[in-house]
Amino acid sequence: MKAIITVNAADTVGIIAFVSTYLANHNVNILDISQTIMQEYFVMIMLIDFEKSDIPFDELQKGLRAEGESRNVVIRVQREDIFHAMHRI
Repeated sequence: MKAIITVNAADTVGIIAFVSTYLANHNVNILDISQTIMQEYFVMIMLIDFEKSDIPFDELQKGLRAEGESRNVVIRVQREDIFHAMHRI
């Protein structure tokens, strides 16, 4: 099963590292990643496969949100099917 992760924050060192490490620690595979710095803001989108994750999707979602909040980083996780349904015309 796939999901989309979006990450927004003021640009600081280590954002990609802590998100990637959190995912790796829970056996979540990063399939694609795009990141950019827009002036002083960091923006990242990831496509992940959480089928082999050692925690349920809702725990992954809550855990990433909490990790982000502790670092002043906004992290949102949506299942791929929900993401597509929301963006259908």
